[in-house]
Amino acid sequence: MIAHLQGNLIKKSPVSVIVDVNGVGYRVFITLPTYYGLPDTGARISLNIHTHIREEELKLFGFATELEQRVFEKLIGISKVGPKLAVSILSGMPVEDFTAAIMNKDLVRLTAIPGVGGKTAERLALEMKDRLKDLMDLAPANSAAPAAADDPVRADTLSALANLGYKKHQAEKALNAVADREGMDLERLIRECLKLL
Repeated sequence: MIAHLQGNLIKKSPVSVIVDVNGVGYRVFITLPTYYGLPDTGARISLNIHTHIREEELKLFGFATELEQRVFEKLIGISKVGPKLAVSILSGMPVEDFTAAIMNKDLVRLTAIPGVGGKTAERLALEMKDRLKDLMDLAPANSAAPAAADDPVRADTLSALANLGYKKHQAEKALNAVADREGMDLERLIRECLKLL
């Protein structure tokens, strides 16, 4: 079973990559957060791998972080959640935000993920909560805290960035990376985010 790949990135798309390892090209399916973190083709990369075997099909799923891989493996252990939906879920929001939504049973955020309806969100919130507890040590210290629902400046900033064409997880990542954002007005916060994007 393949657990890790390190080699040259010879092709990439938002869905998959091809990694050349000593002359053998491995096609690896990836999430959007992993895709956005990839270097240019030709560069050397390293991916955590989950090998999925089903009947006569063997697929490799690659992840930039151990946390993302472990959450994926927990997801596919849930009834009616296969690898395709698990990749869609982890592409719908950063893994840290997903774990926070699960721990806080935030069904609104979960149903905002493409492919996740009300029933699936409820099942995820119910079944994933206990499964994720042993992964909290892998998450960054501030990731378990959900964004304050009553923070209108944050919400307006995310909305403005979305209107400018940035994807939600890109906007959230930039917003979280802005230093000393407390007390900033909307206009300045948007400017600081745009510098990072």
